[in-house]
Amino acid sequence: MITRPIRSALFALPAMLALLLPAFAAEQAAPAYHPVLQYDPERDAAADIAAAVAEARRSKRHVLIEVGGEWCGWCHRLDDYLEANKKLNALLERNFVVVKVNYSPENENEEVLSGYPEVAGYPHFFVLDGRGKLLHSQDTAKLEKGKSYHARKFKRFLTRWGPPKSDPSRRKRW
Repeated sequence: MITRPIRSALFALPAMLALLLPAFAAEQAAPAYHPVLQYDPERDAAADIAAAVAEARRSKRHVLIEVGGEWCGWCHRLDDYLEANKKLNALLERNFVVVKVNYSPENENEEVLSGYPEVAGYPHFFVLDGRGKLLHSQDTAKLEKGKSYHARKFKRFLTRWGPPKSDPSRRKRW
């Protein structure tokens, strides 16, 4: 004979499953995040940003939208600079989900970029939080030094606009 509390739990179980199943299915149905590390006029910038925001929320990071193009010499300098500066690159990856958004004659991504402040030069950064809220717009010329970038200014930018320092793993010293 089944006791009253067990019988009540048995009747409640299907209802609880019915409530939890849609949330579980939605999480499972979300596509895996794939970084956008090239300026590609064929990409759907709005979908890329949405995926980056979802990944940032999941991983407790911020989003760094890098607007530029394959035509942009400073965009390539930035890539080379970060590749050569492993500590800065590690800080970038620890604090941000990076998504490159193309701006070129083939695709100016006008609809997406119209939702952000005006861009004065390229590359240009927009920082979003894990909900997609714009936190900062950064002219990367302010991070330059001569024909390259300034390590201390770049580190200050990545630290200031990264997520809050509540996670001890984000406090790595260098």
